[in-house]
Amino acid sequence: MMASPSKVDLEYCQQLPKVELHAHINGSISPSTLQKLAVKTNSSSDKSVKETLNEIHRWRTLVEKRERQTMNGCFQTFKLIHRVIKDVKAVSMVTYDVIKEFASDGVKYLELRSTPRDDATNGMTKRLYIDAVMKGIELCELDGIDTIVKFLPSIDRRMSLEEAGEVVSLALEYQASTDKCVGLDLSGDPQFGDVKALVPLLQRARNHGLKLAIHTAEHQGCNEESRILLGIPPDRIGHGTCLHPEAGGDQDLVDTVVRSNIPIEMCLTSNLIGGAVESPASHHLKYWMNKNHPCVICTDDKGVFSTNLSEEYLLAADTFNLSRHDVWDMSEGAVDCIFGGETIKGLLRTIWAKEKIKLGLGEAGVLNGESL
Repeated sequence: MMASPSKVDLEYCQQLPKVELHAHINGSISPSTLQKLAVKTNSSSDKSVKETLNEIHRWRTLVEKRERQTMNGCFQTFKLIHRVIKDVKAVSMVTYDVIKEFASDGVKYLELRSTPRDDATNGMTKRLYIDAVMKGIELCELDGIDTIVKFLPSIDRRMSLEEAGEVVSLALEYQASTDKCVGLDLSGDPQFGDVKALVPLLQRARNHGLKLAIHTAEHQGCNEESRILLGIPPDRIGHGTCLHPEAGGDQDLVDTVVRSNIPIEMCLTSNLIGGAVESPASHHLKYWMNKNHPCVICTDDKGVFSTNLSEEYLLAADTFNLSRHDVWDMSEGAVDCIFGGETIKGLLRTIWAKEKIKLGLGEAGVLNGESL
């Protein structure tokens, strides 16, 4: 039976032009890229690498069945992935593959984030790590991949204050030398770190023109932390799962977010698999949509959670009974939330206008003569 023209299906979500604003490079690694890394590291003779890849495979098997895990389990998996991305060549290759995969899913603008790492054994420094990410982006441009890609270096909450300061200094340096570095991310296991100590560093970055994407309210019991971070304030919120009172937050937090109109990066599958929400229907996306607050559908870690952005849009549409018009509006609205600047926003709006015609969507929300 043919689907209704107004029904949101996977094909429609794949054809939709999309913006991805919350994608961790290492967490976005696909099985095919992991296999290439295995070959490059000669895993047949490296028992530890083989064991690591087997552990990652076991994780993906559970995730593909959509079995709920724990947040701790998620972060343990990220550590496993770091073990096989050992040097700058691997970082560049993974970055290139991740961009190519997002592009094939209809992503027209992509902001990647990753924590620069030192690995003395393999000759990698934080600076060389960022250089490797930039090389991966540049190789995609040379190969004609038309997705616009920007980068946000990440501060990991487990970092020392000195390391975090180094990341901020590098981010500011690259911001001054390339238009590809547009912001700073604060992420990592929310059970660790003293965010209060990081505030001066985050404010320094913001005062020098870097946009801030800050993970907060990923679990209950962190209202005071969220209050501190919202006081900076961030330019976007990562997750924000427990900001509202029904999820353990409070009305003051909600009022602050609404008053400052801070967009929230929504990662449905990540929150579900990681145990932050009980079910898709209980996801906080609906709460903020009801307030007409800017929300951006994102993947978080498409490799770790075995998803892609089209599937995330479909999950949102199926869960909350969204029309094609609703889904289009969310995709188009994401353009307003990018860190890439007004010129790129204008370019993207032109792309969206052309794609709207291709999809048969009228200005008044009409699809092939049928009201949406």
